[in-house]
Amino acid sequence: VQLQASGGGLVQAGGSLRLSCATSGFTFDHHAMGWFRQAPGKEREWVSCISTGSLNTYYADSVKGRFTSSRDNADNTVYLQMNSLKPDDTAVYYCARYKSSHCLILNDGMDYWGKGTLVTVSS
Repeated sequence: VQLQASGGGLVQAGGSLRLSCATSGFTFDHHAMGWFRQAPGKEREWVSCISTGSLNTYYADSVKGRFTSSRDNADNTVYLQMNSLKPDDTAVYYCARYKSSHCLILNDGMDYWGKGTLVTVSS
């Protein structure tokens, strides 16, 4: 199982970025996928979860209305579109695979993680 996040970078506040998480080694459409982030000196924070078939998507309150997660089963890739970025969004962003096809426990139930991608939002 491999997950690789990409798309991070430096952006000004109010800007947008689109993160991608390319996956391989498992049946992608059998697993919910999540995004997490960890800011310097802070605990890891759950950001979003998208179930199989994109039936359900959940977001942390801190990003709701600004971030959108999507998935492409043909490319085995999950995306995180981030709009209206704020300096508080600065963090390393990770994608993760859930054991389940559903987002049952948002901050738990993940079994594989990708290497993160750094997002820096300047004020």
